[in-house]
Amino acid sequence: MYGENHMTFVDPSGFDKTNEGKSRPGHFRGVATIVTKLFNIVSPTTAYFGQKDAAQSLLIRRIVQDLDMDVNVQILATVREEDGLAMSSRNANLTEQEKKAAPVIYQSLCAAKAFFDSATFPVSATFLKGFVLNLLNKEPMISTIQYVSIDCKETMESLEKIENEGAILSIACEVGSVRLIDNIVL
Repeated sequence: MYGENHMTFVDPSGFDKTNEGKSRPGHFRGVATIVTKLFNIVSPTTAYFGQKDAAQSLLIRRIVQDLDMDVNVQILATVREEDGLAMSSRNANLTEQEKKAAPVIYQSLCAAKAFFDSATFPVSATFLKGFVLNLLNKEPMISTIQYVSIDCKETMESLEKIENEGAILSIACEVGSVRLIDNIVL
């Protein structure tokens, strides 16, 4: 994919500074490079990506715009299990007990959205993150919370206050030893 004698990468400026970028160093550079090469090889008219990885979806849109690619990028809603858990190949690694506990991730996102929808603007990001952390910390099967992040929908830059135009509320945590991510648009 990268060639034998030279390493050319697409630079995802700023994405390594997002919470997801900090937790997965080099991930966005790999995504940007591979997707750019794929688009150049295949020349698609439309490409479909899931909202589950909000930062990655924004990165792909940015690449298409910055490099003037003639690709229509469609971001589709996260596909969920009946209990709300975002579908992922990683879910197969959850024990039965962990799989029963994992929906708390989406439940906490929905509770935060309900609070946000009834709030007076601006909403404190610190307060809303604390609200989500409180719900997540009640579930003993969550072994690590890597981040709860409230970011601008256009840049994924961290916000201190959320205005009525909304934001992305993202979570990365480990249920047992399985890292799961999810988000919701406020």
